[in-house]
Amino acid sequence: MSHPFAEQPGGPAVAETGPFGLPIDAALAADARGGLATVEEMLMDCVRGEDALLTEASQHLVEAGGKRFRPMLVLLASHFGDPAASGVVPAAVVVELTHLGTLYHDDVMDEATVRRGQESANSRWTNTVAILTGDYLFARASDLLADLGPEAVRVQARAFARLVRGQIQETVGPGEGADALTHYLQVVADKTASLIAVSGQFGALLSGAPAHVVHTVTSACEKIGIAFQLSDDILDIASETEESGKTPGTDLREGIRTLPMYHVLAGVGSGPDDARLRELLVQDLSDDALHAEALALLRAHPAMDHARADLRRRAEDARTELLTLPAIPARDAFTALCDYVVSRTG
Repeated sequence: MSHPFAEQPGGPAVAETGPFGLPIDAALAADARGGLATVEEMLMDCVRGEDALLTEASQHLVEAGGKRFRPMLVLLASHFGDPAASGVVPAAVVVELTHLGTLYHDDVMDEATVRRGQESANSRWTNTVAILTGDYLFARASDLLADLGPEAVRVQARAFARLVRGQIQETVGPGEGADALTHYLQVVADKTASLIAVSGQFGALLSGAPAHVVHTVTSACEKIGIAFQLSDDILDIASETEESGKTPGTDLREGIRTLPMYHVLAGVGSGPDDARLRELLVQDLSDDALHAEALALLRAHPAMDHARADLRRRAEDARTELLTLPAIPARDAFTALCDYVVSRTG
């Protein structure tokens, strides 16, 4: 494979639809598809073991599918160096195993019954089995990681520490006198964006990209990760269907406060229904009638526009960083991803 910075004979490849429906370079899209297929094979190898129950439980979420968003970022970022470098695909598997491991633990903490359209592991087996399965996936990720060198181990360890810190901070909530919105955004950065940032970092680092490129890709991917979570916040309220992957208004019903809700509680807007909406947001919304009322008021509230503006700023910050990178198809794919994060919320 030629170096991605090199000028390609015959001009650029024709764009085609890539991951998430992004219009990306045809050769890059083909490379990503091939890489993801290899990632999938390695994932299945990693969760296949001698113990029948552990194998079945580990394969449970792998076989349920998913976007493989984090592995895709590893593969795209690798094009800033040598995408054929030996550590790239294993790193993509590491981040996906880590992500899947957190999902097993999340479902236990959230007492979830469904994950990716299937019965959750904790519901199908027990909380103990789900927790231990998550631990097993972390162990398998560490085993792969050990072959990628001490710097990769350090990167993963620090990201994992952030991820756990974010989960703890989400659990305990903001301290007395702390700004609730600032606390929420820090939780998003630590719990969600940290592993997305590592995905870009691994791809660039392990492909041998220059240090300044690795830094820029890492920073931009963290911003993209935050933007994705903010777009999910908006979609959970604004979508009329289950396009967000869950029933609209799920966060409201479960008492989970997200970006638009924090804007309401902070006093954004001055309409006649503001007081009623704030009253609803601080009470139990498991009742269908109250939930429907709160969802309708929130959808029509100026806080939604404020949340969309926050999302656009995050995506634009990521784009600004990305545009300092070499002008190759991978950079175009990343900037298209910034557009997608914004456009998916309407």
